Amino acid sequence: MRQRPMIWMLPVAVAAAALAIAGCGGGDDEESAGGEAARQVITVNWGTEPPSLDPGLATDTTSSNILNNVMDPLVKLGDDLEPVPYLAESWRISNGGRTVRFNLRQDGRWTNGDPVTAHDFEYAWKRTISPQLGADYAYQFFGIVGAQEYNQCESSCAAKRDAVGVSAVNDYTLDVTLTSPQPWFVQQMSHHSFLPVHRETVERFGNRWTEAANIVTNGPFRLAQWQHDSRIDLAKWDGWRNADEVTLQRVNGRMISDGTTAVQAFEAGEVDAILTVPPEEISRWKGTESYENYPSLGTYFYGVNVKQIPDLNQRRAMALAIDRRSIIDNVTQGDQIPAAGHTPQGMPGFQTINPNSTWLPENADLDRARELMSRVANPVRSITLFYNESPAHKPIAVAVQAQWKELGLDVTLKAQEWAQYLEFIGPPPNRSVDVYRLGWIGDYVDAFNFLEMWTCDSGNNSTNYCNRRYDRLLVQARQATNDQARYEIYAQMEEILFGENGDMPILPIYWYTFNQLEKPSIKETFEINLLSQIDLTEVVVEES
Repeated sequence: MRQRPMIWMLPVAVAAAALAIAGCGGGDDEESAGGEAARQVITVNWGTEPPSLDPGLATDTTSSNILNNVMDPLVKLGDDLEPVPYLAESWRISNGGRTVRFNLRQDGRWTNGDPVTAHDFEYAWKRTISPQLGADYAYQFFGIVGAQEYNQCESSCAAKRDAVGVSAVNDYTLDVTLTSPQPWFVQQMSHHSFLPVHRETVERFGNRWTEAANIVTNGPFRLAQWQHDSRIDLAKWDGWRNADEVTLQRVNGRMISDGTTAVQAFEAGEVDAILTVPPEEISRWKGTESYENYPSLGTYFYGVNVKQIPDLNQRRAMALAIDRRSIIDNVTQGDQIPAAGHTPQGMPGFQTINPNSTWLPENADLDRARELMSRVANPVRSITLFYNESPAHKPIAVAVQAQWKELGLDVTLKAQEWAQYLEFIGPPPNRSVDVYRLGWIGDYVDAFNFLEMWTCDSGNNSTNYCNRRYDRLLVQARQATNDQARYEIYAQMEEILFGENGDMPILPIYWYTFNQLEKPSIKETFEINLLSQIDLTEVVVEES
């Protein structure tokens, strides 16, 4: 999943009002109850405006984490990232792993009082897959029979829609037919793309259905307020099926994009948690009770528009010139790990998959980089590097700018606001994009999720890169009969990208960690998992 402006993710909210106001979002109230409830309120800096709170259109971690707390997924991830029942009370896998039946709980409710049914999931999934919506994450569903064919349909698509292997057998039974056994599929249900939506609301309000006054949700929190580019507040929804187990009453969300300003707000007691610590502040906060560093399954990388920089030797030289260790030690300072490939350390099968690429050294190899540049007949000397506004990205870009100057490259840096940035870089990328920064945090715990990004038709491939052999290997991986066979195919794909003859469409820099500031009163329960997900139902504010 595309990471939020600084690093990629965090959870919080969207939902309609309480049952008393049947389906309407909250107003401008701060909603502070008396006694114990009044103390169960936190203020979080989300750092940015979520680009979309539509499960079918959201592609970043800010949006995802809000959605995952205002909606009710079929499964959640446990402490070891294993799928655990949530709105689905059970599931059964049959037909050699190709059929999955989800049995839904019968106490799920939308905030307007309607029951949540299997039909809501069928509608939502087919909507996301539909060619009309144009969802970047439609490919997440391509492991389902007929999904890709429907998504790529150009006319007379009704029959293809009906042929998609998703079917509400009755109100509380959902059957899914897969193209092949996919061990990660049930775990994948925790991803926001597979959330249901309330059909009547979507069809009534169109592209404004996610506004606070319109939205209908079904999770533990509702969307109490959304002042665009300013704040987004969540409030506990007492109509949720397990509301008695939720202690937190309200999350007041801010959108402070400047890192220094965010830290100042934290120190002043104006916010209780910030999701990204600016690099220049990390050394000051490390070792304090407010600082927290979490491991991650994610990769920070620069994507290269291969049509703008077509020479392979130049792309390899640019990769060699990046001093990953220096960036980690002197810029980010968050104990990240130098990336030797795209699949991050900690992923199952990592020892088999990791290419240990010679083009991605921990310390820059300028001699070899200059030698490669000397082979380039028509080097691209003037390069524009784009990044999104957020505390960490500019200093990294400045460091890389200096490192590439050693190759005789004149690098211009340009920053954009997050939502605008995602649209600008594509796919397809704007023709003025030479290099762009991005990060990817796993949607589920399998390297498939990382490697499918670089297929020819991926909604996350903004490099113009296309290698048909690579695409065929991905198909083989989906059909692999066991884990080790799948890992060996992944290794071949990493080799195509970063091996001795690798294509180098992206330049991985490091594998993520998450560095946050959390008030001691919430630190024990405000935790982020390897996939950058925060579960607000677990948060409890302790007495100071």
